Amino acid sequence: MTWNKPLPQPTPTSAPYWEGLKAHEVRIQQCDQGHWVFFPRIHCPVCASRELAWRKISGEGTLYTFTVARIPTMPEFTDEMPQILAVVKFDEGPHINTTIVGADPATLKVGQRVRPVFDDRPGTATLLRYTPVESAHPGVIDDAADAKVMPAAETVPAVAVRKIDIKNIDAVRALVSDSFSAWSPELAVTQELINEFAALSGDDYWIHTDPERSRKESPFGGTIAHGMLIQVLLGRLRIPQDYEITGFNNMVNYGSDRLRFPVPVPAGCRIHARSRVKSVEQVKSGVKLMMEINVHVVGQDDRPCAINDMIIMYM
Repeated sequence: MTWNKPLPQPTPTSAPYWEGLKAHEVRIQQCDQGHWVFFPRIHCPVCASRELAWRKISGEGTLYTFTVARIPTMPEFTDEMPQILAVVKFDEGPHINTTIVGADPATLKVGQRVRPVFDDRPGTATLLRYTPVESAHPGVIDDAADAKVMPAAETVPAVAVRKIDIKNIDAVRALVSDSFSAWSPELAVTQELINEFAALSGDDYWIHTDPERSRKESPFGGTIAHGMLIQVLLGRLRIPQDYEITGFNNMVNYGSDRLRFPVPVPAGCRIHARSRVKSVEQVKSGVKLMMEINVHVVGQDDRPCAINDMIIMYM
């Protein structure tokens, strides 16, 4: 999966730290007077010594403080919401800003033991995250591990299903509700998926297909998915329903009364959807059932990225 988030730019001073992370080691500096130093510097902040050496440490420490971010600071981070931003105190003393993974925020406590997690997904750099020492979260995150923790879109939660005969128009009308269904499984909208849709549709506008230019020039801070791609992906977002329409000879997609894309979907985000029956109309040729389907970027459940009032004709 293409990494769409900003990455650190190593300097001659900090390069040994980033090279250590690539080797799945935590390395920090120590001066000739025994003081541990982090972040990387050219002198010791305690004694001002310039005699600094890089040392490999375990990376383990304690959770010094943390907060739960529910609104992304940049659109590229919407897929990580809610994000646990934390400060960890190394056993050697210095502190590091990081993120906590593999933990329920409600169970975290200041002072608990944490261990390092090396995030290899960016490819060109390895990021240092943390997890509680007792967590089963893997010590290395790569694309394969990420796929294991990400729910598959094909996995549909089991729900009790009522059978509603289309000829029982009162029962069908009783499905009309202001309440939405449960969420569908999540689906990652990767840059690769966007590129494939661009090739298929011919819409290869740079805000969709050029990450570097989009990072510099786009108001969205990176590439975004086509609205019609999100619409197409509805077929893979299997929304759980607690009913099943029966008793018809055929059903067709009759069209849409409303199709809107009010929120951009940055590349790399995950989406999920929910629906409700908005209206039911008996017509000469059958029954028209309007489904309001709302797709959301995961972490932005207050506002949909796509709204489709889709009409299904039962005949």
